[in-house]
Parts: sequence; structure tokens; C-alpha cells
Amino acid sequence: MRLSTVILPDRRWSEGGRESWQRAEELGFHAAYTYDHLSWRSFRDGPWFGAIPTLTAAACATSRLRLGTLVTSPNFRHPVTLAKELISLDDVSGGRITLGIGAGGSGFDATALLPAGQEPWTPRERADHFAEFVPLLDRLLTQDVVSHDGERYSATEVRNIPGCVQRPRLPFAVAATGPRGLRLAARYGQAWVTTGDPKIAETGTPAQSRAAIAGQIEKLGKACAEADRDVAELDKILLTGFCPERPLESFDAFVEFAGAHAELGIDEIVIHWPIADSIFAADMAVFEKIATEALAQLG
Repeated sequence: MRLSTVILPDRRWSEGGRESWQRAEELGFHAAYTYDHLSWRSFRDGPWFGAIPTLTAAACATSRLRLGTLVTSPNFRHPVTLAKELISLDDVSGGRITLGIGAGGSGFDATALLPAGQEPWTPRERADHFAEFVPLLDRLLTQDVVSHDGERYSATEVRNIPGCVQRPRLPFAVAATGPRGLRLAARYGQAWVTTGDPKIAETGTPAQSRAAIAGQIEKLGKACAEADRDVAELDKILLTGFCPERPLESFDAFVEFAGAHAELGIDEIVIHWPIADSIFAADMAVFEKIATEALAQLG
């Protein structure tokens, strides 16, 4: 199992932003990700910086740590411009980028590019955009010249030379639980991402949460079988913080949590970098002990 972290882009680079990414590398995390949002929930009225510039700075401040988004969505991204930014970021980082990508939700930034008063996309509309977004982005990152005339996106003789440092392209970690998203993960993903079952995030039990994740992995396996692909080829990533369990409450709580989810088939657990006075508040000493000792404790 691997252990990674999410560092939210809520601090100026000169006021602790740089140090968090460097410390993540020192602690031995496999990867450090950040959210790709224009704003997010309780952080909406506070500082919040762009994901790609933040990751570019992090790439220059570190040398071994994998970096990525968790996750990017079509809510305010276009495949053509995103591909150019990702190729540049992969180059700057020396091939250390993973693109976490999902269909998006109905949060504050879901309507940022829509006319005032227009409702955000419905779940079906988000799925429709995602179903066209992912294959087009795959082509843009693997082909020198791409043209596309789709229902939602267009590209006319777009050049992306020299392409990614990672070949044939940087890896996709596809966040999905529904049938359409799982099919995209099975076809295009190098990893799959879950946050558990949102329906039981507040009121469910640990047993219910773990059963839900096991069910999601089973559905992923079926989607891979339909795509004639071995589900073992995909890493299974669990982004914590949205399950009824609280693995950062203590070192022992995390070890038990990680061991149980490893048995379910999770390959990588992602924990949030502590932020005081927020839903991601945690004891930094416990967090650092988890980072440096927990996986060894699992054996």
C-alpha cells in the first residue's frame, strides 16, 4: 500500500505554501495532490489558488514526490487548454504528474462560467461532458495533431508537440462510481479513485462504508472485464475525509483503517494535510507519525 496526501491551495506560496509540499516529500509520501477548483465549500471566502500553477511551483520545489490533481473536472476545464498545461507541467516536473479526473459536482464553481441564474449541469449532463472529455484528452496527450468535432467540445488541428515526458501519456486516475464513469476508468484509467459512498458519509457505520467500497471495487472489476482488461492493472485510490470513519484521530485508528481497506483491495490511501479550524483539522504530530510509521506497522 502507498500513502499520499492532499495539500489544499489555501496559502500564499511565500506564507507556508512551499514548505508544505517540501515537507510532504521529506515525510516520504508517495504523492501530494491538490484540488482543482475555483473555490470549495467552507473555503469559498478565503484564500484559494489555482491548481496547475501551484503544482508547477511544487514541481520546482521538490524532486521525488509525485504530484497531481484530485480531481480535475469539465466544470471549468476544456480538454484543449488543459492538455497544453498538463504537457508543460509534466515536462517541468520531469514526469511526476498524475491527473486525477472526475465528472465534477454542483459546488460553487460549477456555475462560474455559466450565465447568471443558469442552473448547473444535471448529473446526466455532467456525465455526458465527462464521456466526451476523457477520450478527447487522451488523444490530445498522445497524438501530435488532433481534430475533433463533438457535441460539447471541438478541436481543430491542435498541436501538442513534444507530448508528455511519461509515455504514452501521464496517468489518469479516474474518479467514478456510476456505470458510465467506471467504463471510462476501465478503458482510459491507470488508477481509479473513490471517496466512499456519499449517501452514508454522515450517518453510516465503518462496516457499511467498507461494504460500499467493496461493492464499488466489484463494479469496477465488471467494467474492466467488459473492456477486456484486468482490473489489477488499475491502482485503487481512496481519498479519505468523506467516509464516516476518522482515521486521523489517532495513529492506531489509522493503522486499523488502512489495514481494513488494504484487505478490500485499496492500493493507495490519501489523507488531507491538516488545516486548523476546518473540517480537515488534525493533530500535526499524529499526522506526521502516520506518514513516517504507519505503513511499516502494517507490515
